Amino acid sequence: MASSIISETLKDELLKFIKKNKKADLITVYLLFLEKKFNVRPVLFIRDKTIFQSQDELIKNLEAQNKLWRETEIKIQYGQESVNDQTKKIYICPFTGKVFGDNTHPNPQDAIYDWVSKCPENKERVGGLKAKRFFVSEDRDVIQNYIVKRKEPITKIVYSSAVTGKLFNNKQAVLDDFIKNQLRSIPLEEVPNQNRFQIEEHFLAFIQKQLEESKINAFVEELSHYEEFEPYINLWLVEDKEEAEDE
Repeated sequence: MASSIISETLKDELLKFIKKNKKADLITVYLLFLEKKFNVRPVLFIRDKTIFQSQDELIKNLEAQNKLWRETEIKIQYGQESVNDQTKKIYICPFTGKVFGDNTHPNPQDAIYDWVSKCPENKERVGGLKAKRFFVSEDRDVIQNYIVKRKEPITKIVYSSAVTGKLFNNKQAVLDDFIKNQLRSIPLEEVPNQNRFQIEEHFLAFIQKQLEESKINAFVEELSHYEEFEPYINLWLVEDKEEAEDE
């Protein structure tokens, strides 16, 4: 082990876990110790079916490979023109001033009929129904009054998720979505024996190194300094003996 010292806080956590999980074997308790001692927080990257040592390690790994987000340039257009210099005829709502041009709308006459029939400002009634009254003009000077210079489109840098392709306004939003939808926490005790997912190579090397017999023996030796662990250590020793005899 990197350290032969078990802090008082960690000792209490281990004891609390053992009392709550009376059938927990030595390896399970040892893995809990490693999780707390080295602040290991395994996460499964769902899409790649790979377990990493921590969320930070995974994100650092993906960032280094440019597999988390990509800068993307988009154009933002400010509305569609209702009337422009090529407009020859316009249809005007007398209640709101809404206008449809013959060259900016595929069916301007149908559009104005639909507009005035639903217009909240239209209080006129004909036979109990809203009056479908509107103005029409082909006068160039009248048309000019309705021409409004549209803002030029702007370009903006946004970020697309390299995992899902979805667009986000900034990197943090990509990261938040990734953490929420692509990661799942896994207790360290469940990692070594699972066979559904692969373990990232550096994390696997860490586990294999920490599961060396000498390190486990050193952990048991350290626990033996506390008399409250004696019953559990004796039980583990009996279980190890029985397993050896069965082999």
